Amino acid sequence: MTEYQIASIPGDGIGVDVTIEARKVLDRAAGLHGFSLRWTEFDWSCERYTETGRMMPEDGVAQLAAFDGIFLGAVGFPGVPDHVSLWGLLIPLRRAFAQYVNLRPVRLLPGTTSVLAGRSAEELEMVIVRENSEGEYSQLGGRHNTGQPGEFVLQESVFTRVGVERIIRYAFELAKTRTGRVCSATKSNGLIHSMPYWDEIFAEIAAEYPDVHSEQCHVDALAARMVQHPERLDVVVASNLFGDILSDLAAAVTGGLGMAPSGNINPPGEHPSMFEAVHGSAPDIAGQGIANPVAQVLAGAMMLDHLGEAAAARAINSAVEKVLADGSVATPDLGGSATTTDLGSAIADALT
Repeated sequence: MTEYQIASIPGDGIGVDVTIEARKVLDRAAGLHGFSLRWTEFDWSCERYTETGRMMPEDGVAQLAAFDGIFLGAVGFPGVPDHVSLWGLLIPLRRAFAQYVNLRPVRLLPGTTSVLAGRSAEELEMVIVRENSEGEYSQLGGRHNTGQPGEFVLQESVFTRVGVERIIRYAFELAKTRTGRVCSATKSNGLIHSMPYWDEIFAEIAAEYPDVHSEQCHVDALAARMVQHPERLDVVVASNLFGDILSDLAAAVTGGLGMAPSGNINPPGEHPSMFEAVHGSAPDIAGQGIANPVAQVLAGAMMLDHLGEAAAARAINSAVEKVLADGSVATPDLGGSATTTDLGSAIADALT
């Protein structure tokens, strides 16, 4: 029997709550499909930061390097600034393991409704391919003349040819397996260097894929299209910042962040990839047993698919759809009164 070594980092807030349920579903699916998951849990979190001054130990990357996958709950808690929690754990792991693709599929699931009136599930399905290793999320820059009238900050963006080419090519390859449509998010009418460069490389790569329909759209207009004409979008490729914002918007119009999974992918498989829900740690409801675990469960299905266990991944997706369509077990955000554990157990039971 194949056994996969998985690093589990529940993190903070509801990350802990939903990870428990997702692991339950994944273990049940593994047992039914002839493989197993060996979990190793790490307490890397904001709580750890308050005790030690670090989100993870200095050798954290080395500790995770040999795992087949990383399953992350959520990070962030009051008292620890967001830039500390993210740059202390999430971003270093993404970059150390060359997880340059942030893959965020979104779709309107059965039993859920969209904030967009009259839209069907067929109209509300797309995937955001977000560049995950450079772009606007750069450490280059600084704060100068602190406390003086002339105080200022510089925040630099970094766009390399390697980085831009590989994320755009990934989007085109993905589009070939879907509807054959790619839309690139740009802002070349405002960002004079980075976005014209991005557009130039997009055009070069688009020429290599004559059978894939490609277009460019300014990010503000693209945000409007997601609301007004989501059916016109399938694969959206975007820089780090634009992809981050657009994927949250896409999730919001397809049922909410509680339903959206994501994967931080190292496509060559040279390093472990990391899977997480799009939503944050929601400390205001942490520990109350009312968090929706669906996004974390679906992130687990993405992880299994990435590991080559496609049948188990499909089974989890089907179980989620079955439970949501039935509607008798639903957390408060879905209009019900079920607990996090109730919904997790219902999904696990639906696998059988």
